Amino acid sequence: MTNPKKLSLFAITWPLFIESSLLVFMRTSDTFIVSHVSDEAVAAVGVSNQLIIFLFLLLQVVSTGSAIVISQYLGANKVRDVKKFAAGAISINCIFGFFISVCIVCFSKQLLLPFGLEPATLEQARIFLSIVGCSLFIQAINLTISAITQVHGYTRYTMTVSLGINLVNLTGSILFIFGPFGFPKLGIPGVAISAVFSQLLGLVIYSIILTKIVRLNLSFLDFYKARFAEIKKILSIGIPTAGSQLIYAISQLMTTYFITQLGAEMLSTRIYTQNIMTFIMVLAISLGRGTQIIIGRLVGAGEKEEAYKQLFRSLILSLFLSLAAVTLTVLFRKQLIGMFTDNVEIITLGAFLLTYGFLLEPVRCLNIVIGEALRAAGDARFLLFVGSSVILGLCVPLTYWIGVHLGYGLAGMWCVFIMDEGLRGLLLLLRWRSRAWEKKVLVSREEMA
Repeated sequence: MTNPKKLSLFAITWPLFIESSLLVFMRTSDTFIVSHVSDEAVAAVGVSNQLIIFLFLLLQVVSTGSAIVISQYLGANKVRDVKKFAAGAISINCIFGFFISVCIVCFSKQLLLPFGLEPATLEQARIFLSIVGCSLFIQAINLTISAITQVHGYTRYTMTVSLGINLVNLTGSILFIFGPFGFPKLGIPGVAISAVFSQLLGLVIYSIILTKIVRLNLSFLDFYKARFAEIKKILSIGIPTAGSQLIYAISQLMTTYFITQLGAEMLSTRIYTQNIMTFIMVLAISLGRGTQIIIGRLVGAGEKEEAYKQLFRSLILSLFLSLAAVTLTVLFRKQLIGMFTDNVEIITLGAFLLTYGFLLEPVRCLNIVIGEALRAAGDARFLLFVGSSVILGLCVPLTYWIGVHLGYGLAGMWCVFIMDEGLRGLLLLLRWRSRAWEKKVLVSREEMA
């Protein structure tokens, strides 16, 4: 059993950073490749991806919950219970993912209608959403196995799989968009098909890693015998966590809807800018996930004081790296936006919005890193409370009022984003300092003993 104090934040985090960067790169490369078709095609894929991300967050109910529970039980040296939690997590997420896939395929057009897309753009978005949506149940299984592998400390393996998936997806997109070597030019459907194939290949590899590397030899009997007690403990963390992420996703969908009222040009600007800023976010996301693994082990082992100090070490490092990344991005902001489009107005506005990163990214670090630490300790319900009250109760209405009603557009909306992240980050920091999370640990004292 690995001592939780010996887990290195750097050793765990750098593969997570590369993996997260690859995921962002996959989305950005799709946007870049599709931009060679038209700006309208970018809008179609962008809106579809917003819905896919929204639904994908639902699948993280189980994967996130299982990662935190397994992490704490590994810290408490309760290795035998880990197999039960893993079997239950994979079973329930497979069933849930299949249900979501069916819903997307059957109701793709109805899901896209509220965005008010032009008929041609709507049809392109529907095709893309239907094809990618049918593979969400595969992604659900991949997501769960990846989470289980990572909390065991094998983050380099998930990084390698992510690299392979991205290379396959990118290669397929290039072949179907540009049609070299006699490949058919399928356009947006081709990008979707390559995404599905890459996920299917990932499932095969993840299954091998779970058996050969993590050494969790799960049989069909294990899945069948998954008990409600294990699933309930997973959902006690997973549901509030997914609820928090769902609220954020809803706000992003509503923001996308608000921006569609400003025109397709503004929507494209938002998509291009968001793709670039996401590369900065992955620094905080990776450190947050690494911190979650370590703190989960520490609180499971009863080392709460060490867990308290670990959060601040991670937070300082995250703030420094994010500001360095923002500085580099701002220096080349026009060139970065220019990679996606030659529209002068989009480049000018997008470059201006990127400079807001000096204010946005530091406060976003507070949310991401402290939020992951609170989840690792079992305090997921507080995050749900903060998200529902601040995001839905305050920031979504302000986004419409300032951006659309008062006419400040994307610049005004970005100011609301900064206020949102800052307010929530402050509340999470106060929660961590209060140490109320120490009472939320999932492993009982008897189990620790």
